[in-house]
Amino acid sequence: VQLQASGGGLVQAGGSLRLSCAASGRTFSTMGWFRQAPGKEREFVAAIWSGGSTSHADSVKGRFTVSRDNAKNTVNLHMNSLKPEDTAVYYCGTRKNVAGQWDYWGQGTQVTVSS
Repeated sequence: VQLQASGGGLVQAGGSLRLSCAASGRTFSTMGWFRQAPGKEREFVAAIWSGGSTSHADSVKGRFTVSRDNAKNTVNLHMNSLKPEDTAVYYCGTRKNVAGQWDYWGQGTQVTVSS
């Protein structure tokens, strides 16, 4: 199983970015995104289940939207109204089950939001 993330970069506050993650090897019940800022623990950002249900962290609700393309086995994170505190390395993750531990991780992509 491999997860390949892309789409990070530098953007000004208020701007938008779109992250994508392509999974290979098998399909997954749950796909999602986490992030880790310097000096902080990795935190949950958003998840989407194979049926289309989603969950977003309170800190990104209304600004970020997770989506997936089951045919292409990809998960995306559309990020709008970015804030400096969104600066972090973003990791895509996948889970074989609907709940529980996350099984696989992508390599991480840097998102930097300047004020």
